[in-house]
Amino acid sequence: MTAFGRAIAATAILAWHAPATAADIASIRPLGFSANGDTFAFEQFGIQDGSGFPYADIFVIDTIKDKYLPGTPIRVRLDDETRSLAEARSMAMEKAAPFLDSSKFAADPGQWVAFNPVSELSSPAQELRYVPFPTESQYGTRYTLTLETFTQPAPASCKDRVDEVAGFRLQISEDDKPETERLVYEDKSIPGSRNCPSGYRLGGVVTHFPFEGPTLHMVLVMTYSFGFEGQDGRWIAIPVRP
Repeated sequence: MTAFGRAIAATAILAWHAPATAADIASIRPLGFSANGDTFAFEQFGIQDGSGFPYADIFVIDTIKDKYLPGTPIRVRLDDETRSLAEARSMAMEKAAPFLDSSKFAADPGQWVAFNPVSELSSPAQELRYVPFPTESQYGTRYTLTLETFTQPAPASCKDRVDEVAGFRLQISEDDKPETERLVYEDKSIPGSRNCPSGYRLGGVVTHFPFEGPTLHMVLVMTYSFGFEGQDGRWIAIPVRP
């Protein structure tokens, strides 16, 4: 069995023995960057609430245009609760292989520099403070990333579920330098793929250091929506170049 296969099997075992929850919060795994940082890929996966169906999605993002590459995301859902999460993940990876191989993502897996899962109780949901590379001395610029939510009338596709949907904006500043704060992202409209979102959480940051040009920060945001048994959580990634 390959290393990836062993990792999938371990995840499936953990999912099988995990306690029941009221909804489903997707797990996330960054897959990496192309060598020049113009594309980034990540995987999300889990067991759908209500149905018990395993699913796995792979996203490949053009970090310059902040858009998915044509033909992506890759989405797999096995409509059979007896099928395994490992099967869904393997199928999604197989379907995504042409996109991942052509961009040579293994060249740079990126660096996890901040992670704030929904189970974390001591950190705020809408703020992250971090340095852009892992180092014990925390040498270099320290950043503060903040997320602010706002509401707008629900689109027609959500009218039968909610009256309003949530959007968000991101601001970044150098730590302890409020004058450097600037807006780096703001929703102009709410994509239907967010499934009538009710809120957001700053989930983490993965960075890439190109040979030339500014450091790329991929900001991972969890988007909440009302599922069959409660709030469901799915991931989106926003490219930021401070």
